[in-house]
Amino acid sequence: MTPPLDTDPLIRRVLAIVDEASAHARSFFRAPLGVDFKADESPVTIADRTVESVIRDALVEHFPDDAILGEEQGTTSGNSGAMWIIDPIDGTRSFISGHPLFGMLLARLEAGQITLGVVAMPALDEVFVGVPGRGAVMNAVPCRVSGQQRLDRAILFVNEGDKIYSDHRGIFDRLMGAGQTRRLGHDCYPHALLAAGHVDAVVDYDLQPYDYLPVAGLVQGAGGIMTDWQGRPLGLESDGRVVSAATPELHARMLELLQDSPA
Repeated sequence: MTPPLDTDPLIRRVLAIVDEASAHARSFFRAPLGVDFKADESPVTIADRTVESVIRDALVEHFPDDAILGEEQGTTSGNSGAMWIIDPIDGTRSFISGHPLFGMLLARLEAGQITLGVVAMPALDEVFVGVPGRGAVMNAVPCRVSGQQRLDRAILFVNEGDKIYSDHRGIFDRLMGAGQTRRLGHDCYPHALLAAGHVDAVVDYDLQPYDYLPVAGLVQGAGGIMTDWQGRPLGLESDGRVVSAATPELHARMLELLQDSPA
């Protein structure tokens, strides 16, 4: 029998790191902040930089041989074959506008494979942990995907819908006609809701590795599937177009919707 995730020493250490970093994120939330914009026009705040530094410093202390890739500070090398992936504030636009659905993402890769995914929601006091092949928990309580197989009965989230509409009008129109219920959203929380069984499929777009790899670890740990729009496994070189689904059957139907065709 597989031991519970919260008895794993590595996961317990990671949860302690996430707990400390979440406290820092909450201390900045809905407080006056200086906001800069990166070259791609995405906002960055002192909160992003501080939270990533807190996580990095702890990882260096406890896992000194592992490499680290973070959104704000780039990559530092390691010699263990493992790499940590950090997104300190996933949803900075939500964060700076006082919206509580920003997240904090952390993943561990070993030999290029996702072995741990953490999605923390500091303002909601929720922490999701997934280990592919072993399971997933939300605040230490086991969680699992819904098991929904039928697209016509599915609850569907479309993230970054404005970008999909602009770049792939035909796909957007098909998504808007799919599922029993659909919502437009952003950031990581819809994928976490999928891992907890509340949502059946999520389409996302224009992501970076620190956006999708931690989420993929959680979704897979909860028994779901997360790939690119072509159905390929996710890795550091994926193109940032992803889809999560509760079952192989639903995932296959989602992939059909996501193939380019004339708008």
